[in-house]
Amino acid sequence: MTQLRFGLRANARQLWLLVLVTALVGAVAGLERTVLPLVGEDEFGLASSGAILTFVAAFGAAKAVANLLAGVLAEKAGRRRLLVGGWLLALPALPLLALADSWSWIVAANVFLGASQGLVWSMAIVIKVDLVGPVRRGLALGVNEAAGYGGVAVAAFATGALAASFAPRVVVWVGAAAVVAAGLATSLLVHDSGRHAAVEAGPAGREAGGAFRRTLREPVLRACAQAGFAGNLNDALAWGLVPLHLVANGASVAEVGVVAAVYPAVWGVGQLPAGWLSDVVGRKPLIVGGTAVQALALAALALGGGSFAPALAAAALLGAGTALAYPTLIAAVSDAVDPHGRPGAVGVYRFWRDVGLVAGALLAGAAADAIGASGAIALVAVLTAASAAWVAATPWPAAHRPRRYRPSSTAA
Repeated sequence: MTQLRFGLRANARQLWLLVLVTALVGAVAGLERTVLPLVGEDEFGLASSGAILTFVAAFGAAKAVANLLAGVLAEKAGRRRLLVGGWLLALPALPLLALADSWSWIVAANVFLGASQGLVWSMAIVIKVDLVGPVRRGLALGVNEAAGYGGVAVAAFATGALAASFAPRVVVWVGAAAVVAAGLATSLLVHDSGRHAAVEAGPAGREAGGAFRRTLREPVLRACAQAGFAGNLNDALAWGLVPLHLVANGASVAEVGVVAAVYPAVWGVGQLPAGWLSDVVGRKPLIVGGTAVQALALAALALGGGSFAPALAAAALLGAGTALAYPTLIAAVSDAVDPHGRPGAVGVYRFWRDVGLVAGALLAGAAADAIGASGAIALVAVLTAASAAWVAATPWPAAHRPRRYRPSSTAA
């Protein structure tokens, strides 16, 4: 029988493949962050922020549903099959982006891209957590999320630079075709980790109760879900509304690209120390602190009035706050459930988190049309601060803190 080993070093090759997969799926989303809102305004003549942000809402809704299904199907279909299938779901988006003659085609393309990212990113997380075991879970997730949002940052910056010389929509679909091909090829080299999860769980069996019910019932899981929801409220705003806000106040496309890249770049790099730190000091302090910093960053962005320099500083601060909270929330959810229940719990958490992307797009678009972009940003800042207070008020039982675990070789 093959011996299974847990840990970073013991599974280094597979973990690095998963890091590359996450970077590539992040790059697909980054391709749209700089120029697609501007395409809606310039190429398709959309005057309403709410109408333009429908592509973000479509992406978030499809991703949320895919996350939920990924959690349900992981044990039945296998983690690796869902990982590969996620990339295949992205393929129909390419002709829709390339040949679109109305904004509805762009929205439809983002349904496929959102579903693709939900499956790929969720399975990359679950496989990585299975392989590592509990001791270095925060660090592993920090590396994973750093890679993903590093990919977002690089792609966002590149599209901003290339859009000055090429048609923006061409940059998006050609770049997406190359990234999807690379992601699919890499994912075919990844192994399934279901046996690792079974060994870690041991003979105790599965915890009772569905993942959705558990999330609503248990305070820690409920607090994490709402914090993820709030985090993606402000991410939807940064993705869809901020480029329009900056251009309306005189920023160039290149400057928008810099702001759009700095936010996920700081977010990505910051998750490396944040993931490690959450293993040392616990999850709750980083979630509360990170969410509070996000709220401060949005307040600074609202007060900046759309000027480039304040927006750049606010983007860096927003990235720092998100770096503290983002991987820590997934680690906290993973701590709170048994290995068999982990795919479902992670899927439900990511469902609620990405419902925040939908709500953020709809809220930011409607609020911007009604009270202006600065007012919309200030509103989301208040909601994010309330989310930090919720987590701060939630008791964190010892059973939901990182467990000490010796990742020895185990026969399976």
